[in-house]
Amino acid sequence: MRMPEPDRAVLERRGEIVAALRAIVPGEGVIADDREMRPYESDGLTAYRQLPMVVVLPETTAQVAAILKYCQAHGIKVVPRGAGTSLSGGALPLADGVLLGLGKFNRILDVDYANRTVTAQPGVTNLGITHAVQDRGFYYAPDPSSQIACSIGGNIAENSGGVHCLKYGLTTNNVLGVELVTIDGEVLRIGGKHLDSEGYDVLGLLTGSEGLLAVVTEVTVRILRKPATARALLVGFGTSEEAGACVAAIIGAGIVPGGMEMMDTLAINAAEDFVHAGYPRDAGALLIVELDGPEVEVDFLIERVREIAEGHGATSLRVSQNEDERNAFWAGRKAAFPAVGRISPDYMCMDGTIPRRQLPEILSRMTRMSEKYGLRVANVFHAGDGNLHPLILFDANLPGELEKAEEFGAEILTACVELGGVLTGEHGVGVEKRDLMGTMFSDIDLEQQQRVKCAWDPKGLLNPGKVFPILHRCAELGRMHVQRGQLPFPDLPRF
Repeated sequence: MRMPEPDRAVLERRGEIVAALRAIVPGEGVIADDREMRPYESDGLTAYRQLPMVVVLPETTAQVAAILKYCQAHGIKVVPRGAGTSLSGGALPLADGVLLGLGKFNRILDVDYANRTVTAQPGVTNLGITHAVQDRGFYYAPDPSSQIACSIGGNIAENSGGVHCLKYGLTTNNVLGVELVTIDGEVLRIGGKHLDSEGYDVLGLLTGSEGLLAVVTEVTVRILRKPATARALLVGFGTSEEAGACVAAIIGAGIVPGGMEMMDTLAINAAEDFVHAGYPRDAGALLIVELDGPEVEVDFLIERVREIAEGHGATSLRVSQNEDERNAFWAGRKAAFPAVGRISPDYMCMDGTIPRRQLPEILSRMTRMSEKYGLRVANVFHAGDGNLHPLILFDANLPGELEKAEEFGAEILTACVELGGVLTGEHGVGVEKRDLMGTMFSDIDLEQQQRVKCAWDPKGLLNPGKVFPILHRCAELGRMHVQRGQLPFPDLPRF
């Protein structure tokens, strides 16, 4: 994995830059000591580490605007960072860049039950939004496994999902408005509490843009009423292929569960050792299927799912009888990542998406890949929407194992694209998948995407080195357009 060479001219001005940032954010808001910056050297993709030039922790939108305006005027790169739970290296610092941490933006600003919205600062945790409204019977639907720690601003950057995104959508389906700051310090408001906005879908463009376009300083999300009834089925199968076929059959029958997750035997036993959720240890694969809605509907759908599962060779089946048991079923799945961390010195969590009907095929391929690379893989899937999270187990202390894990992961993601899927479902591209973008997009596709970045960030200062395998300058993109006989865009319009 390569990152851009640091700009020596910027590094020579480090003292001047630190002093300027301290004038904007006084007190303890600027961190320049190497030892104190160490916690910021990586995000959740800990295989890659890099100390930033300086860390700045603003507390107000005005401070963010001043920081970005200064960096734009002086040609200084900026890497926005939320809680640092990204698993794709999206918040990996740059040696010649400012790390802009938003952890102090941690307040809920407004709860509007009449409009069913919450407005929060970007550093508020995903689960914190649900905690703020659950006493009135509401919740925020997208629920990544890291929801206890990940921030709502980071969820927007990566378009995060979670176990219930099958029925209730990803972050992009649940965000109504944002306040953002552009690289030249402009503060804009996009959307609001209303259902939809006229004109271009700028909010949709920003969600999932991985910090390349702007810095979000306020978020308005929709909240939902908790369903009247929610029950979960715990279904064991002899093989992952049988479980995968059952997933396709459930969706094919017109049933849309609140959530449908799948774990293989390695993940099952790791989670059971960690959480003691009551999982069947002898199962080759496990499905957790949650059905929610009116009680009579849930009871009917449970029996339909039971029939489908038994018809696909289910070896065990339990239905939650109360809320504690339903939560226990989910506790093991939510804790799968830390649970696997107990059985291996290191692991790399991949994120690719395939058509549901291809689940048996991708599982068979991964089994062969595991034998090829000599590395174990624990599979945890958002099975209902085909979002895979293979955990590749390795030991970084052994020479060559990290490189093997990277090759293994690249082969998995390439297979996802070959089977009609995509490189990422919710973790983003970051640096992890950046050099694989060419397997999914042509050069022209990537150039068109970069023109969007040029419209927002003409100097390419926001989170450079992420997403795009080749980062063209905006003027260079204009020349390439002319050479193809298309309309030139040497100076793209600003928003």
